[in-house]
Amino acid sequence: MSVMLELAPGVLVPRQETELLGQSALAILRDRAPGPMVIDMCCGSGNLALAIAAEVPSARVWGVDVTDSTFALARSNAERLALQARVTIRKGDLFGALEGDGLIGAADLIVCNPPYISTARLEGESAHLLEGEPREAFDGGPYGISIQQRLIRDAIDFLKPDGWLLFEFGQGQDRQVAALIARAKAYEPVTFAKDEVGMPRVALLRKLGNGAPAISSSASLA
Repeated sequence: MSVMLELAPGVLVPRQETELLGQSALAILRDRAPGPMVIDMCCGSGNLALAIAAEVPSARVWGVDVTDSTFALARSNAERLALQARVTIRKGDLFGALEGDGLIGAADLIVCNPPYISTARLEGESAHLLEGEPREAFDGGPYGISIQQRLIRDAIDFLKPDGWLLFEFGQGQDRQVAALIARAKAYEPVTFAKDEVGMPRVALLRKLGNGAPAISSSASLA
């Protein structure tokens, strides 16, 4: 997305497929009023947060990640690109990192490229991914969707009515994702952006305007 990033050990190297998420986000922001509030959850090196800020000069963006290395690198990239005045980086566990930022009910858009590979696959056929990059960037729990479950639930409080949540997921996870979204009862029917071979890879969901409740924190796939 035409943004030059510094990389570092211990931080996920951005993949080309994540541009599908970024371009989908930009398409939505072009139809929003000027000055959108955007949250990039699991921001890594800051690639999505910074690309959105660079393409939408009126946007105010918050990026969040959980490790010291991602926090430091994302802040460094924001400074290198002279975007630190509009891009704030926070360190913490998902939305808990944003307490005190006044973002409840304020976000026009939340984007996330979460870990989405199951623990078992990381210990088997996908173990090679851990040779040069951190487990936190890949391990999505027993089914590969642990972060998506929390994201779908907790984003509700931060989105404006009619705000958007977009996130990437693994190949073949679209049915699981659709089930989680349906259980939330807080979003319009999900649509999917597909990659170059026609596989659904990004979920696009819009919050209902009626303040519907979030799913139970104990919800899981049966």
